[in-house]
Amino acid sequence: MESTTVGLKTVGETTLRGKARRDQSLEELREHIHRYYIPLGRQYMVLFPEGGFLHKRKEVSQRFAEKNNLPKLEYVSLPRADKNFNQNNERLLEVKSGNSVEWILDVTIAYPDRIPLHLTDIVCGIRPACTTHVHYRLYPSSEVPSDTEGMTQWLYDRFIEKEKILEEFYRTGQFPSKSNTPLVFRPVRQDNVRYLILHLFFIASTFIQIKFFCSLLGCFW
Repeated sequence: MESTTVGLKTVGETTLRGKARRDQSLEELREHIHRYYIPLGRQYMVLFPEGGFLHKRKEVSQRFAEKNNLPKLEYVSLPRADKNFNQNNERLLEVKSGNSVEWILDVTIAYPDRIPLHLTDIVCGIRPACTTHVHYRLYPSSEVPSDTEGMTQWLYDRFIEKEKILEEFYRTGQFPSKSNTPLVFRPVRQDNVRYLILHLFFIASTFIQIKFFCSLLGCFW
């Protein structure tokens, strides 16, 4: 993913499908990383280990937790980190010329009244304005165990930690701090004028492209 003047530009998306095609999906991801991600000098990779929406994954996650002696989570679902996935992590991110993942940014989002923002809410603007709280934690990649069992447990621990963070937030309205140092709050306000200009730019550019192609077709029709 690359930051641009008009937003974010992605270099592809890979979905790790069900067990039957998991190995194929992982191989496609590894190939994509080596063919596009590294040669183009991309800086960020966004991962969703939970693999789906909470309201769809919660019941399955809790059944999995009960079966594997893990905590049943209410605010998040357990990551879909099976043995095959973690065994392939080292192979997926194995790169040449000293390139490697240096940091892992763990993001936890708290929504007003526990009601998440849906894509239709964002695109159509049908939901009243609200404040969404985002909690960040930064981990050096050296802290992540390289063995399969250790990596799996590390990932589970992060989501169990997310559960405690969200439980505290929805109870008190504040994220917990792990030390005596208070959390740093940085409000981010949306600039309506900027978004208006961007939308006008996209509308104008689309109109110009349509006119251009219509004129081009007119020359041959």
